[in-house]
Amino acid sequence: MKKFSNLLFAAFALSASAPAFAQQAEIQYFRPNDQKGIHVFETPKEDTVAFKGLAVRIGGHFSQTFQGISHSNVADTNAAYRLKEITPGFNLATANFNIDVQLADGVRLNLVTYLSSRHHSETWVKAGFIQFDKLTFLNSALIDNAMQYLTIRAGQMQMNYGDAQFRRADNGNGMYSPFVGNIILDAFDTQIGTEIVFQNKGWLGMVAVSSGENKGLVTPGPNISNDPNKSKAPALYLKAGYDKQMDEDLRLRLTGSLYSTASSARNYLYDGDRAGSRYYLVMENEAASTASPHYSGHFIPGYNDQVTAIMINPFVKYRGLEFFGTFETASGRSHNEIDSRPVQQLAGELIYRFGKSEQVFIGGRYNKVTGTLAGAAATEIDIDRMQVGAGWFLTPNILLKGEYVNQNYNGFTTANRFAGGNFNGFMLEAAVGF
Repeated sequence: MKKFSNLLFAAFALSASAPAFAQQAEIQYFRPNDQKGIHVFETPKEDTVAFKGLAVRIGGHFSQTFQGISHSNVADTNAAYRLKEITPGFNLATANFNIDVQLADGVRLNLVTYLSSRHHSETWVKAGFIQFDKLTFLNSALIDNAMQYLTIRAGQMQMNYGDAQFRRADNGNGMYSPFVGNIILDAFDTQIGTEIVFQNKGWLGMVAVSSGENKGLVTPGPNISNDPNKSKAPALYLKAGYDKQMDEDLRLRLTGSLYSTASSARNYLYDGDRAGSRYYLVMENEAASTASPHYSGHFIPGYNDQVTAIMINPFVKYRGLEFFGTFETASGRSHNEIDSRPVQQLAGELIYRFGKSEQVFIGGRYNKVTGTLAGAAATEIDIDRMQVGAGWFLTPNILLKGEYVNQNYNGFTTANRFAGGNFNGFMLEAAVGF
């Protein structure tokens, strides 16, 4: 915590001593960290900020949650599956430290550091990338013309697979999500790679390649070093869609995404949120700690070797009413499996925002996951969740929100802590973004 406090002090000292440098610097092709960042997906191609030289923007996200959830199962007669006792209380406050740098005209750098998170209470880097929306230093009229429609991003970064990752809570960043918890099958990871995005008159397309891993790795990896049938392979991911403000009241967006890798030392597409779930210790056994396991309430299919996934996301906003949906189907396997196993997800959320600047919102989400567990039994299971919530932006930088959540586990055998499982209750969150 001392390191955490020192970093916070340094950030605020810099902001206070140089407001034009830290607070007022305008960054090109940038998603705002506050309420203005809602409904922003890929960073826009509109050139609305004049380049005035090197500029640095210091920002941050902070979240504090209060949890009042209870859980139960039918396997608690076995000590190994007995659930940990949980009571209402505050969870660990989480924080992100954001640095955005305008390096040149149309060239910017982003670095996000987790100052405090559930899985790692110490400071550590989430990811960083460089983004090119112009390549004027190449002195090519042909390239300059092409870059009116292209964005190139490279580094270790949050992958642009699907649209749900644009509306999720990310450690200290709770500003973009209308709910406290993320969806059950939470596709999110930071991988080393390059993305090329095309945008023109509402049409968008992306082609990208990554390492397939969430860390640098120049050895075969412990899971595949002794297996001649396994190897490391890059991951390819694609996106195509249409996003258009049809008139003053109506916006339509529909995208489809594909992610595929033939083999990995350790793939984290569905367990790449190393910061951790918003639901602390729900459905965890007595041996669990606050920090680990950190995916409480999520479903991890165990595709650590091979995975192919497709996600389709419709988004409709008419005045203050919006619908966002997720349909996802995936198959994959672990290193000790021969055949792939399927999983599917459906999620739909309906939100109504009102007030002069749509600063107040209410809404609900239904989410269901079906899939096949690993093992000889190949058990078919399903998990369903209902969330109802509301929120209020006191200012564009301060958000208060709460939700009621109810999640059920079906099809799990009694040799599993999820057998007959349920958790339900309320979550409250205060979030700041700047």
